[in-house]
Amino acid sequence: MPKAYWGEIKDPVHGYVYITQAEKDIIDTYPMQRLRRVRQLAGSEYVYPGANHTRFEHCLGVMFLAGNLLENPHISQEVTEEETDMTRISALLHDCGHGPFSHVFEQVLLKNLQKTHEDITSWIVEKSEVADKLSKIGYTPVEVGKLAVGKAHKPGKAFLDQIISSAVDVDKMDFILRDTYHTGAEYGFIDVYRLIHALDVLGENLAVELGALSALEAFMIARIESFKSIYFHRMGRAAQIMLASAMDKANKELGLTSFKTPEEFLQLDDYTVWSALKKCKASQGIIENLEQRRMLKCAYERTFYKEDDMVSNLFGRESYRTQIRSEIAKEADVDIEKVTIDVPTIPSVPYHQAVLIKSSEIPVFTRSTKGKRDLQKLSDSSKIFETLKGFMNIIRVYTDEQTREAVETATVKILGNAPYNVKSSF
Repeated sequence: MPKAYWGEIKDPVHGYVYITQAEKDIIDTYPMQRLRRVRQLAGSEYVYPGANHTRFEHCLGVMFLAGNLLENPHISQEVTEEETDMTRISALLHDCGHGPFSHVFEQVLLKNLQKTHEDITSWIVEKSEVADKLSKIGYTPVEVGKLAVGKAHKPGKAFLDQIISSAVDVDKMDFILRDTYHTGAEYGFIDVYRLIHALDVLGENLAVELGALSALEAFMIARIESFKSIYFHRMGRAAQIMLASAMDKANKELGLTSFKTPEEFLQLDDYTVWSALKKCKASQGIIENLEQRRMLKCAYERTFYKEDDMVSNLFGRESYRTQIRSEIAKEADVDIEKVTIDVPTIPSVPYHQAVLIKSSEIPVFTRSTKGKRDLQKLSDSSKIFETLKGFMNIIRVYTDEQTREAVETATVKILGNAPYNVKSSF
């Protein structure tokens, strides 16, 4: 239980989350309360009806797990009491910069402002009422704003950033547990508490003791299975593409990215933006289709397990995707607006890389009976890791029901044959 205990919040994933008076003061700010109206997995409710949880409860969970990690005896001896308290609050604030519909808004943000939700998070922490609350508590808003997105870069203490942003961070631990809980798509048991208590600091970096290898492997498998079955689910992605398109079309009229102050940005949430999109002529047709579940259809899907020039260009260059879109549309004799190429490198998917598990991203070590810690290569101890660290990318082409067959035929001609199972999309 934290010091200066104020009370507890009942969480369906972690049980009781105990908070201090200072944490309550931050929770009660508008930037945090707004997160009650920003869904964690916007679009996934079309596949998993229970996926209506919000960024608010996720942020509480990340703070809770950060607190657990900082109580680990190996970690607690490396931090001061002030660093512990500040890291918990930074974890609480880590997602306050998410726009409406969470990651879906990221596309509009990047396209128009070249900013991510992490940039907005730091901005809000430093410039909104949160800054006043932090100053009264005794923290520097700029420091908290950087730590909240894993960019504090405190000399000798890189692990403080890694608690919130790394290969095995409390953000991923919470959203994998929470998202699988609310969707019901649970792939194996993930013992994040075993993982947390197997962490230690080597040099200034977090590392996992190999005694918890099974927990680490389960976590890695859950990351990949969650990506395939939740974050990049064919129908969930269709809904997200439609939402992103609606916001893009309506942006000029609604000024979704014309905010100048944190207060203007904070007026944007799932409720206000959905209502505005419904009234806007440029986007109301898409919203009407979403409300009646008239979804885009997947006309083509292909998974690549090795790199080549075409794949690299498709995933890395928007201009190349636009060129391929144009070729598909011309071959299918449809308007280019009817064709969407979807790849998991775009920011509305939590994992933006082709290689889901990188070969050197998770430091591991062994501990001798005398307490000596030796850094090891994870691939020497885990054949599962060796298998998972390979290349994998998914390409999909979406269109509407009426043009699906023509677009499928055209895409196969241009990109090659795809498995038959894409036709099972409803």
